[in-house]
Amino acid sequence: MESLLAEGRILLQKDGRPRKDGYKAYLDEMPGKAVGDIWADISRIPNTSSERLGYPTQKPQALLERIISASSNPGDIVLDPFCGCGTAIAAAQALGRGWIGIDITHLSIALLKYRLESAYSLKAGVDYQVIGEPRDVASAQQLASDNRYQFQFWALSLVRARPLGGNGGREGKKGSDRGIDGIIFFTDDARSHTKRMIVQVKSGHVKSGDIRDLKGVLEREKAEMGLFITLEKPTREMTTEAVAAGFYQSPQYADPFPRLQIVTIEQLLDGIGPKMPSHRPTFKEAPAAPSFSHVQDTELL
Repeated sequence: MESLLAEGRILLQKDGRPRKDGYKAYLDEMPGKAVGDIWADISRIPNTSSERLGYPTQKPQALLERIISASSNPGDIVLDPFCGCGTAIAAAQALGRGWIGIDITHLSIALLKYRLESAYSLKAGVDYQVIGEPRDVASAQQLASDNRYQFQFWALSLVRARPLGGNGGREGKKGSDRGIDGIIFFTDDARSHTKRMIVQVKSGHVKSGDIRDLKGVLEREKAEMGLFITLEKPTREMTTEAVAAGFYQSPQYADPFPRLQIVTIEQLLDGIGPKMPSHRPTFKEAPAAPSFSHVQDTELL
């Protein structure tokens, strides 16, 4: 005891008595092996893993959990200024940290919102705030004016459609999209055959010829349904062309669905989406995970 006191290994209370937790131990005396600066025990995410979401630069959540655990305490705030599909944010949520995520692309923000909902049951606008997304027609028009590709990615996220081509980057898609901006996959039969609703997004002037073109794409691609998202209100001629496309009869529903539908951004912001069979998630969902009680003041920009 005298030797330990002389070495400063015993921590004392103010009255001179040893504290109950007052034995000082050092890392090299502890069992196990200290983590070094080369981490080879965390492998990349396997292609068949339920954790893989399809984002090109996704990191293993175990890696981010180790970094966050080593560099912060529960209740601290983690900032990820290039959050991508949100692995650091998901790790921070799992470890009871607050978080702020920032990304320049609306596709990344959409993926992160889906991830937080499926893994932690967190709702945007309820459990955390999203800053920078359009909330009305005027701000949607501003986004379309600033960057039509980002407007397109944002509009597709309102119906959970998968963008066709590109990776959601600020420069937009590369190459021809063959008249398809996004796809909503769904299943509605006993054999779970994958079916498609093809989506087009228009931020500028629209006319009846756009609907005729989309009808041609539906025929060429042999898709079950089509959706035309427009920032402007459709003309009467556009509505007539859409009705002329007929109906899709789902095996699981008595009433048919309009095969080609027109939905405005204003309607989507009001919660009015396309009429279609209950569709499976277009993006792969993150597995549900246990979470610490939610930390307030979390934001996504």
